[in-house]
Amino acid sequence: MTTLESPGPTVGVVGGGQLGRMLAEAASPLGVDVIVLDPTPDCPAAGVSRDQLVGDFDDEARIQELAERSDVLTFEIELADQDALERVREETGVPVHPDPATLRTIHDKLVQKRELEAAGVPVPPFRAVEDVADVRAAIDDYGASVMLKARTGGYDGRGNVPVESKADAEAALEAVAGPAMVESFVDFEREISVIAAKGYGETATFPVGENVHEDEILRETVVPARSSDAVLERAREVAEDVLEVMAGRGIYGIELFETTGGEILLNEIAPRPHNSGHWTIEGVRTSQFEQHVRAVLGWPLGSTALRAPTVSTNLLADVEAPRPAALANVERIFETPTASLHWYGKREARPLRKMGHVTVTADGDETREELLERARGLRDAVTFESE
Repeated sequence: MTTLESPGPTVGVVGGGQLGRMLAEAASPLGVDVIVLDPTPDCPAAGVSRDQLVGDFDDEARIQELAERSDVLTFEIELADQDALERVREETGVPVHPDPATLRTIHDKLVQKRELEAAGVPVPPFRAVEDVADVRAAIDDYGASVMLKARTGGYDGRGNVPVESKADAEAALEAVAGPAMVESFVDFEREISVIAAKGYGETATFPVGENVHEDEILRETVVPARSSDAVLERAREVAEDVLEVMAGRGIYGIELFETTGGEILLNEIAPRPHNSGHWTIEGVRTSQFEQHVRAVLGWPLGSTALRAPTVSTNLLADVEAPRPAALANVERIFETPTASLHWYGKREARPLRKMGHVTVTADGDETREELLERARGLRDAVTFESE
């Protein structure tokens, strides 16, 4: 049985963006302090954390300082340096979760896909490419279109370039500008995701979400996903198989395709709380952020039971150029009993930057389609204005 003491433990987080902010918000009621490391002074997480260390994600001296003030280290961004984390763990004895080895696997999408395929996780056909001829050969084998992906550095849709024909191969490689891989195009019915937790000798999965993207940016997540029970169960099974491959405790955002034939294929994995899991704050008993805190500390995982069908919709800055961030016309959100506003505390609004999100839970027998339209209406009424 876990014995809680006051003051409680401290979690050091590499990264202090909106995910770090929501981690700190979830940790506080548990008696857990959070200290973040981020290169931006007064980062979004700073206002709700015990302290912020200002430093780059690969600043080993700063990471060591963070470890010396923490009981466990974790990260909320893939740009965290796995080698520095490993060395700091060895020097200080402070555990790091998820394991830096997992971060190393995630950093290279080709390595990630090879390891998962070897473990029996279903993935689309893929291959490494080095030049235009390789991309064109992949089109010969897979057919057009294919997806060209940067092996490193890209996340949340960044670094992904669709290649519609052989004539587009050269421009696509130039756009990726580095080591790349190709995946065959997946004829999918919908994009879905499973937020999954790996704890101390236990795992837990959250209800499957359906993700709506536009221009490679997540706009909405609908839960439960609008698919059959058999497909949702298969997605959960694949997520459990992914957890077997991942080393270290914590939350994993597992993005999947549901094909037109009802098959489940893995898209990508994020070894951290994920944008497609923000709905869990209101939608389930234990949010992905509280679950991550519990997991990295080795505490028992919480319930992932669904409270009600839920939609989360991102607030993207509708500005043409950077400007001071301010949110206007939020009255409708506050006047809606089943709606919740989450503001990320970013000082500057930039075009299509994620500034917050709105979550709406079902009212009575409301369908998911009705719920989605209501969430979009609340979101679309919001505007961004200068202070």
